Amino acid sequence: QGPSRLAPISAPRRLVARGMSGVPTEGEVSFTALEDGTKEDFDLMCKVYADATTGPKLAKRSLDLLLGLKGEEYKLTAKIDMFEHSIQTATRAYRDGADEETVVCCLLHDIGELMSPSNHGEVAAGLLRPYISPANAWTLANHEVFQGFYYYHHVGGDRNAREVFKEHECYQRTIDFCHKWDQPSFDPAYKSESLDLFVPMVERVFARRPFFWDLSHPKACAVVAGGTR
Repeated sequence: QGPSRLAPISAPRRLVARGMSGVPTEGEVSFTALEDGTKEDFDLMCKVYADATTGPKLAKRSLDLLLGLKGEEYKLTAKIDMFEHSIQTATRAYRDGADEETVVCCLLHDIGELMSPSNHGEVAAGLLRPYISPANAWTLANHEVFQGFYYYHHVGGDRNAREVFKEHECYQRTIDFCHKWDQPSFDPAYKSESLDLFVPMVERVFARRPFFWDLSHPKACAVVAGGTR
């Protein structure tokens, strides 16, 4: 069951650019093209964006993608649906003593699987990259190749395809991610934790300053000035 705290988020109270819905109560920007914007415009826009992109709100949008994988149609012949697979993966990591960031990565690792199947790791990695370590982002981005060790040879592929990365510093951690947490998590008899346990973890990860690990990153100032909230 989805936690009650995942009730729909109301739209931002202020209109910040033409085309966004809502009734402005504190004005709107003056421009219709970014090149015409003033400092006052962008101060206002950054303030409103900051309100719209708090940790809980970003977390809620990502968790909506996860909740969208719930139901019989998302079993895809497995014994559990993709939502339960994700919860199981996160539960195994949590009970194994993994750090909170890694648990969140486990929870959200497959949210892009039905949008870009062969590259779904990049979907989760792209979403989380500003808020997680580069090592966890790499593991997410490439985990489907490492997961292939368990089935590629049954479908005409090379189960050792992961060896192309064998010199990478994250090679073993990604093997461990798949072997300990991802590949065994299709078990209907396994008792997972409730999603409620993980929601605050996801919120805390998304509440971090974007690109906290490299504040000189060229995207650190994108949309919300200076990467601050």
